[in-house]
Amino acid sequence: MATLKVRHSEKEKPHALEKSLTGIAGFDQITNGGLPKGRPTIVCGGPGCGKTMFAMEFLVRGATEFNEPGVLMTFEETGDEMTKNVASLGFDLKALAARKKIMMDYVKIEPAEIQETGAYDLEGLFVRLQYAVDKIGAKRVVLDTLEAIFSGFANSGMLRAEIRRLFRWLKDRGLTTVVTAERGDGSLTRYGLEEYVSDCVIFLDHRVTDQVSTRRLRVVKYRGTSHGADEYPFLIDDQGFSVLPSSSMRLNHTVSNERISSGVPDLDAMLEGKGYYKGTSVLVSGTAGSGKSSLSASLANRSCGDGRKVLYVAFEESFAQAARNMRSIGINLEKHRKSGLLRFEAWRPTQSGLEMHLLRIHKLIEEFDPEVVIIDPVSNLMMGNPHEVHSMLMRLMDFLKMRQITAMFTSLTEGSRKEFEQTEVGISSLIDTWILVRDIELNGERNRGIYVLKSRGMAHSNQVREFVMSQKGIRLLPVYIGVGTVLTGSARLNQEAREKADLLIRQQTVEEKMRARERRRKAVEGQIAALRLELADEENESTLLAAEQLNKAERMAQDRFEMSALRGGKSNSAGRAAKVG
Repeated sequence: MATLKVRHSEKEKPHALEKSLTGIAGFDQITNGGLPKGRPTIVCGGPGCGKTMFAMEFLVRGATEFNEPGVLMTFEETGDEMTKNVASLGFDLKALAARKKIMMDYVKIEPAEIQETGAYDLEGLFVRLQYAVDKIGAKRVVLDTLEAIFSGFANSGMLRAEIRRLFRWLKDRGLTTVVTAERGDGSLTRYGLEEYVSDCVIFLDHRVTDQVSTRRLRVVKYRGTSHGADEYPFLIDDQGFSVLPSSSMRLNHTVSNERISSGVPDLDAMLEGKGYYKGTSVLVSGTAGSGKSSLSASLANRSCGDGRKVLYVAFEESFAQAARNMRSIGINLEKHRKSGLLRFEAWRPTQSGLEMHLLRIHKLIEEFDPEVVIIDPVSNLMMGNPHEVHSMLMRLMDFLKMRQITAMFTSLTEGSRKEFEQTEVGISSLIDTWILVRDIELNGERNRGIYVLKSRGMAHSNQVREFVMSQKGIRLLPVYIGVGTVLTGSARLNQEAREKADLLIRQQTVEEKMRARERRRKAVEGQIAALRLELADEENESTLLAAEQLNKAERMAQDRFEMSALRGGKSNSAGRAAKVG
């Protein structure tokens, strides 16, 4: 019984909506798989917003990448005109038509002629469309544009009926269709009905704000599936139609313990002697001329030297100018560019809107696949609404983190010291390592100072180091403190000279004292030697005197003995004489 229940539940389980990949970069991501398969989609918007380009890329990508032939039915431009229009995107419609991957059909509709005959319906259109579909086995259809098809209908009731009929005809035959439509007055489309009949509605907008042009895409409606509902910037360039989706906001990026050298050994020493973590974001902010670009070039030089591919995006200098300037500090960017490890892209920040800049960076990353990305300076992207700038840069950083790309951003700061520790673009909280480079004014001159404001996940130095550039590269001089402050430049040299002079005087004083002590020591030692000699003489004299006294005492004793002996002999002789007498 349990098995039967499981099978029964599986049979009743609803099938997910099938989708057809468009091949348009970014669009398939925000729609979770592309357009609804076998159903019509309305792509609407004002003139010049990119409706036809979207439809053509959907058709060409399907034919070339997904083996789904397609029919292009146009009502305003001929096949030759359409072929020329999309050639700039690298699409060769004639070659695809020769291979029976695409079939183009131009249907000429003249409202004046229709009004003269007084009769118009879609039967002829259905016949022509069915013929084209059957001839190449088409799976995709593009109708460009909807307004031209229904321009002959004066009766609004019949118009609505025919629109429903067209969409039903396409759906019954399982054709994945893109129908372009012009924006209406107060509605998404001119007739205000198409968006309700269609299963998917995509709105394209081309707006100009503060003389800066931007393009936006929004999925207004998508039956049977979830989809991104935000506005997404998109770009049309020589590689086609591409959309910049919102990156993942779940903060589930992978991290690495691998380190990447900054290219400046002294700066690496301030970061545990190892440099930045791979895949993290680094911000170098500071005033003009403080060395931000030089630090960026140092990172690029070392990374290329280690065999890593580097994408360098500059908004202020051409490659020739940057290469010349960096030669003054011993960095050869030209060598790395010729080796293919460095790709240097430079364009003006006013060339396009913020979204276009970021889309272009996205496409360069997808094409070049670098390990390191440098944007110099990111503050030049500060255009328009600060909230939009912050949002777009967050997307870019999120994209870089997802790909484990180490990113360095430079930012120009102005104002007082308190304002140094903030950025105009408001991304400091998103940064993993923040390095501040600023000028230090002292004794009538300006010198450079550098310190690490923060570096997540590692111990780092809190010292302010003097920043010096020369033909041998960048050096960070050791901390030198005098009179309670960090000294740089000539003040440092003067203080060092004074301290050296003071040290020399102290050394001379000590040496003189040591020499005087030596002389005193020698004099004392001489006195001690004289006293020792005098003492030795006295000891010798005492010894001799004692010996003489001893000899004298011995002689006196001997004399007494001898005298005693003599006296004793005389007495004995007298006694013997008396006895005899």
